[in-house]
Amino acid sequence: MQQNSSVTEFILLGLTQDPLKQKMVFIIFLIFYMGTVVGNALIIVTIKFSRTLGSPMYFFLFYLSFADSCFSTSTAPRLIVDAISKKSIISYNECITQVFALHLFGCMEIFVLILMAVDRYVAICKPLRYPVIMSRQVCVILIVLAWIGSFIHSTAQIVLALRLPFCGPNLIDHYCCDLQPLLKLACMDTYMINLLLVSNSGAICSSSFVILMISYFVILHSLRNHSAEGRKKALSTCTSHIIVVILFFGPCIFIYARPPTTFPMDKMVAVFYTIGTPFLNPLIYTLRNAEVKNAMKKLWHVKIMTE
Repeated sequence: MQQNSSVTEFILLGLTQDPLKQKMVFIIFLIFYMGTVVGNALIIVTIKFSRTLGSPMYFFLFYLSFADSCFSTSTAPRLIVDAISKKSIISYNECITQVFALHLFGCMEIFVLILMAVDRYVAICKPLRYPVIMSRQVCVILIVLAWIGSFIHSTAQIVLALRLPFCGPNLIDHYCCDLQPLLKLACMDTYMINLLLVSNSGAICSSSFVILMISYFVILHSLRNHSAEGRKKALSTCTSHIIVVILFFGPCIFIYARPPTTFPMDKMVAVFYTIGTPFLNPLIYTLRNAEVKNAMKKLWHVKIMTE
């Protein structure tokens, strides 16, 4: 995989170099990561085995939880281990692999959020045609297309990363490998590559966010014609989706849709959308969704009774 580079490994500086703070990082993010894995696993298992959660919305939520778990796993375990390691070394190939995984599952999360917005739009604005438009076959095709699109996007990131020559310092001022910190180490003019990065990742984040917000505005506007009970249920579901969209896309746009500049807060912003958002998503979707909570209670009640 290594091309145009005399550097065979990088040193990740992490979130802090202070030994006491590193121990705090280890404890805090271990809790966050375990919560992310357990929370999303609960949603995945509940949707998989519950008979009441068979609608397209929960079909997409299943894949959102899966993408969240993988997205967090692409960065969190290394951050946790590096916090108690004397020297955080990552090989060139591992670094490139992490870039690929980060963008594959991050992009998949974006596409699934868009599909969930489409599902809510059809359910609320086209209720009579909803079973036909959002059939299981259509949903499967949409998910497959989302995976293909994510793979193409992450492959494009790898192509850009492999073009970067590294011949000097190998200290990455970050807790994970991504194109922005790698661009600062490259011994070449990175203006064009950064432009391609903004036009790829930045455009996906920004355009997707605009599309999502417009779709939810149209959905909320159309709720005027529904009954009070219908409005309440739809508003509760859409509010959960909007919260997730803002929490994920705000930091994402801040990181990727800007000129090649760095800010002291970059690492904390990255932590929020790579580790914080996947941790919060299960809480948002379970605490604000009565159907998911009831399905979880029934599923685990049956499991306990059978044992």
